[in-house]
Amino acid sequence: MLIVKKFGGSSVADKERIFNVANRCIEDYKAGHKVVVVLSAMGKTTDGLLAKAADINPRASKRELDMLLTTGEQVSVALMAMAMGALGVPAVSLNAFQVRMHTTSAYGNSRLLRIDTGRIRDELENNKIVIVTGFQGINKRDDYTTLGRGGSDTTAVALAAALHADACEIYTDVDGVYTADPRVVPNAKKLKEITYDEMLEFASLGAKVLHNRSVEMAKRYGVPLVVRSSLNRNEGTIVKENADMEGMLVSGVAADRNTARISVMGVRDEPGIAFKVFKCLAKKEISVDIILQSIGREGTKDISFTVARTDMQEAVAALKAEMDAWGATEVTYDDTVAKVSIVGAGMESNAGVAAKMFEALYSANINIRMIGTAEIRITVLIDEADVKNAMRAVHNAFGLDS
Repeated sequence: MLIVKKFGGSSVADKERIFNVANRCIEDYKAGHKVVVVLSAMGKTTDGLLAKAADINPRASKRELDMLLTTGEQVSVALMAMAMGALGVPAVSLNAFQVRMHTTSAYGNSRLLRIDTGRIRDELENNKIVIVTGFQGINKRDDYTTLGRGGSDTTAVALAAALHADACEIYTDVDGVYTADPRVVPNAKKLKEITYDEMLEFASLGAKVLHNRSVEMAKRYGVPLVVRSSLNRNEGTIVKENADMEGMLVSGVAADRNTARISVMGVRDEPGIAFKVFKCLAKKEISVDIILQSIGREGTKDISFTVARTDMQEAVAALKAEMDAWGATEVTYDDTVAKVSIVGAGMESNAGVAAKMFEALYSANINIRMIGTAEIRITVLIDEADVKNAMRAVHNAFGLDS
């Protein structure tokens, strides 16, 4: 049996935790399994490196940032191999260049294209545990690239797919996937199972359990995932194509505070204007979520939408530079908002789910700014100050605490 195990930065934050991870991997190795381990950088290493870069050059190129940030995972894998060696088990650490993890050339947010598995298979045949750097790859110039924050999850799933692994286990500092963030909703329950589609929605909506691209890849290649804690032996959450949710309409509630609302006011009410507005953002590679267009009045209309708060200033600047061509009167923005969403495969075939969510928010005296829907998700935009109350009200309304 071939097992891919991924451990996050908090799981390898210090000597004690490194040896804890080493021992957990060695258990499977001694049981006769082939083991591939993917590691993130230790603790807050990546944040520390970013701070150092900002101190030297706040406008450093993305290429040089990737050169810097990929060192964090190299430290983790080397120390882990040393720990396993100290415990009497042969192990080898490999970085993205040694494995040949080919990616696109987009520094800071590249995508994996293919993985050459020959070196890993050779090391496994030599009866070693193979420890691989997460979060990184190499582009066509042989430059290091990174996959975006949380990208080690994607590395693990990609390796599991390429190696045709029997299992892919994602270890974090939480026990699994919950119906809501337990820090916000104390009575949130851990889910035994969840579908790829539901997990993808959660990951895209700000839940930090799994990187959204890792879930996309797992679904595409049918890689079954298990999310569990590296700090205890509790059963985790299985992520797979179909899950037994015992008739639950809603699987959970998620919140995303990295949100801002932008409105382009008074644009001409004519064909092609919406295309031009969003093309302006697409050129800057700025993603848009909820979109609301007002009913035309006196030959004009307003277009409002949400973007990541981190993209707000760049988006506003781009829109203001071109607004005259659309006849817009002004561009307004608000970064004091947040998104609260419910997710559940059961929503597709059941009426009244939206009404129940809106009733819960009304009962909690929470105003809805905008609404967005998808097949298995309903999202509302509210004041950021209301997020905790909104999550608790909606969580209780759907009986997720019972």
